[in-house]
Amino acid sequence: MSTTLSAPPLGLLLEDIVRRHRPRQNAGSVPTNIPFLATVPFDRFGIAVATTSGEVFSSGDAGVPFSIQSISKVFTLAMALQGGRSAGLWSRVLREPSGTSFNSLVQLEAEKGIPRNPFINAGALVVTDHLLEETPDAATQLLRFLTEQAGSPGPFIDEAAAAGELDSSSRNLALAHFLKDFGNLTRPAAVVVENYVRQCSIMMTCVQLAKAGLFLANNGQGTSGTVLSPSETKRIGSIMLTCGMYDAAGEFAYRVGLPGKSGVGGGILVIVPGRCSICVWSPRLDAKGNSLAGTAALADLSDRTGWSVF
Repeated sequence: MSTTLSAPPLGLLLEDIVRRHRPRQNAGSVPTNIPFLATVPFDRFGIAVATTSGEVFSSGDAGVPFSIQSISKVFTLAMALQGGRSAGLWSRVLREPSGTSFNSLVQLEAEKGIPRNPFINAGALVVTDHLLEETPDAATQLLRFLTEQAGSPGPFIDEAAAAGELDSSSRNLALAHFLKDFGNLTRPAAVVVENYVRQCSIMMTCVQLAKAGLFLANNGQGTSGTVLSPSETKRIGSIMLTCGMYDAAGEFAYRVGLPGKSGVGGGILVIVPGRCSICVWSPRLDAKGNSLAGTAALADLSDRTGWSVF
């Protein structure tokens, strides 16, 4: 993995990235089923890089909290794999790209209740159900995990936003009932969906998320010690690369060349193995549900630094 020698110092580079990619017009869209996300100004843009050597660089709106949404799925999967607790999980959810919408009912029924991967909604519901076998409140456990990894008490669950999202969660409830009917949920469908929505409603900044994800770039070593084994860490990275950007994972791998996970709140968490974790946030989305400006910024950053797994 090379670094382009002509690239400016990282702090200056991030400032230039913000200048180039902060949206100047209201392009893209926001999810219609999550009312809270429509209230975020279209020109918000932040980026943060946390390095394995302990430095943090940031620019733009990197200190503004946003809804992490599906980025939470990376961390619930990490929790499910901790301490040998993953027994049985990989028989309930696969590790293959979906090639369809992240909330597809058709695919789940055709494949008899076994989701393609843990990053589509059905797969994340199975992971949440797996966590609920050990705790009655998986969302609060995730919040504690993220707070510990971020090294600050900043992350919080926006309960009002979660309630609004839960009112519009008919499709997630349908997915959960499909999973239950196929014998792939142990807890009541409504309980699993409530925990899942509250996980997605955690608010964090780019700086906090970059720091929280650093263990994925550092062989499983987080801010307070070992989170995962190097082997499990590598495997999460592989699933991020192949499945982390909904059904645009191939395009993202082509443009950016790094493992990433997006959320419909406009955030993207990216891992540069052995070097750093990156979080970029801009709220307006492309047709696949990924941040328009965030994806463009990461492609630019990858080109200018040479950071890539290829």
